[in-house]
Amino acid sequence: LYAAYTYRDTPGNLSNRLVRLVEDAATGRGRLDRVLLDGVPGAAIHDGGRVKFGPDGKLYWTTGDAGNANSAQDLSSFNGKILRLNPDGTIPGDNPWPHSPIYSYGHRNPEGLAWQPGTGRLYATEHGPSAQDEVNYIQPGNNYGWPVVTGSETREGMISPVIQSGDSATWAPGGATFVT
Repeated sequence: LYAAYTYRDTPGNLSNRLVRLVEDAATGRGRLDRVLLDGVPGAAIHDGGRVKFGPDGKLYWTTGDAGNANSAQDLSSFNGKILRLNPDGTIPGDNPWPHSPIYSYGHRNPEGLAWQPGTGRLYATEHGPSAQDEVNYIQPGNNYGWPVVTGSETREGMISPVIQSGDSATWAPGGATFVT
């Protein structure tokens, strides 16, 4: 069992942790097997947190910007990103940046992940700033623009969403799935 959760690491400070649990054969209960990633800043807002395995057998974890919009553009921060790990917590050799779990960046608060049947394309849903919620086609190494661009705005080197909710509407997408 893989889980991500937010915890209080010091008074007034939240962090996020990704763990792997296993069943204890003697007790039939779950126990912590391994901490895969720890210390990702957390917050009461924009905390992201979808954990899913992709068709490539890799583990994907979405993280929100934790209320610090600029962290989404900072490649030294794991906030505002879609992260990709091997099931044992190591970094896949084909990730966009060597020795980094970052798969894509420039996200505000991504919460849904779904792979399109037939194509295997990864899509993510993301909360916009009071509107402009997005569905993004995720490709490795791409920058999805937050906080530099929102909604249908464009800028060189940043990827616009496949669709967004507009300037006055919100979807508040908490997940994503394909139905065939």
